[in-house]
Amino acid sequence: MSRRLVVITAGLSQPSSTRLLADQLTDSVRARVGARGEGVEVTVIELRELAVDLATMMTSGGMPSERIRAARELVSSADGIIAVTPVFAGSYSGIFKMFVDSLDTDSLNGMPIVIAATAGTPRHSMMLDYAMRPLFGHLRAVVVPTGVFAATEDFGGGEGGDALTQRIGRAADELAALMVVDHAGVAGFGADPVATRRQRTSGNTIGAVTPFADLLKGHAG
Repeated sequence: MSRRLVVITAGLSQPSSTRLLADQLTDSVRARVGARGEGVEVTVIELRELAVDLATMMTSGGMPSERIRAARELVSSADGIIAVTPVFAGSYSGIFKMFVDSLDTDSLNGMPIVIAATAGTPRHSMMLDYAMRPLFGHLRAVVVPTGVFAATEDFGGGEGGDALTQRIGRAADELAALMVVDHAGVAGFGADPVATRRQRTSGNTIGAVTPFADLLKGHAG
């Protein structure tokens, strides 16, 4: 069986340290899911490629483009998510927040997620806990205990690089365990805790819309 892993990366440059960290996490999760006897189907969502679509959606009545609709479908149907953002002004980037704002409020119910961030200095590492963790907690996602923060110096090898590798491995272990948890157990006895979640929805399905003229009829006279 193959598990679906969606990687959300908000790096703006190409190449970027944000994408590099996302790739390292992806490789680690793939290895650990594989060690549990499952395959992994990976899809990467590069948010910089959706920047214009997201800005248009936020300023023109909230109607998503086809590319945003496709991304929302991928997110809500995933078995696990890796979310990585650069740190801007001490928090997640604007494009990262715009994408999260574009998701349906039920799209991440019970979703296992690894949160990660990159910055030029280690002093921003706490943003994982005061910004990203509450953001996904609000959407009822299951954020794994280990967040992964990487400063520029961590990519240069040495002691910092070793510590980063350990954090990546620990977070990957936690995500893999949630992605391949037994779905067939009995609730309370090793069953998938996500199986009892509220149903996820992408928000792409729109019900019948009552014409404005018909709405006014009830108030006529």
